[in-house]
Amino acid sequence: MSSRLQDKVVLVTGSCTGIGKAIAQRCVTEGARVIIHGLEKDLGEALVAELGKDKAVLHIEDLTAEGAAERLVQLSVFTFGKLDAVVNNAAMVSASNIHTTDLAFFRRMLEVNTLAPFSLIKVALPELRKVRGAVLNIGSVNAWSGEPNLFPYSVSKGALMTLTRNLGDTLMREDGVRVNQINPGWVLTENEAQRKREHGLADDWYTQVPKVYAPAGRILWPAEIAAAVVYWLADESGPISGQVVDLEQHPFIGRNPPKDATTIPTPAK
Repeated sequence: MSSRLQDKVVLVTGSCTGIGKAIAQRCVTEGARVIIHGLEKDLGEALVAELGKDKAVLHIEDLTAEGAAERLVQLSVFTFGKLDAVVNNAAMVSASNIHTTDLAFFRRMLEVNTLAPFSLIKVALPELRKVRGAVLNIGSVNAWSGEPNLFPYSVSKGALMTLTRNLGDTLMREDGVRVNQINPGWVLTENEAQRKREHGLADDWYTQVPKVYAPAGRILWPAEIAAAVVYWLADESGPISGQVVDLEQHPFIGRNPPKDATTIPTPAK
């Protein structure tokens, strides 16, 4: 068994399902203890039972609630005596464009996806400073521009990317705390599978994704994202800070796929 995170304590927001759950599972496999957070109490309890109560503790609360960040950090210190790393994974993902987005919805998206990570980093900083710890923000490739119907979500992830670069400089110099970000591409989570069904796709849509979107013939698994996370939380990433890394099976900046029969349906001859 690998032990790249041996004896570290890692707080993973939004870890009752999906990518966050996979990150928590991988952290424990690597020797860490974890704070599980989310909104799905039954799923969180099942995950803690799977990981072991000596390895995981659960906190259910909306991250935008007043004092939520303080309660999460206090739980880590009370339960495990310290906090080595924060993974800001929790996010609100909801489709909308300029015509269907009002200010209240936009503000809610920014509260969850951008301001809640800021709040947690600020509250956790005194504990992270003690251990020269790490923050890893889970962004999205939508941060670079985004899907047309993911307008507020994409803006919130773009802002998170700037937050990462800004604090990745400041906190490394002033506190010895590194701040980095990964931008996952298209990942097959439970919630993504459900969203695409709601968008009218077939139940097995993920088996028929065109190669222009998935050259490998499939989209990414949460466990593949979790495997990449370990490097950014482990001591092996050293003083690297302020970095943003895309995790997708093709480039995003400057990509120009072929416009031929390999990408555009053509009538049978």
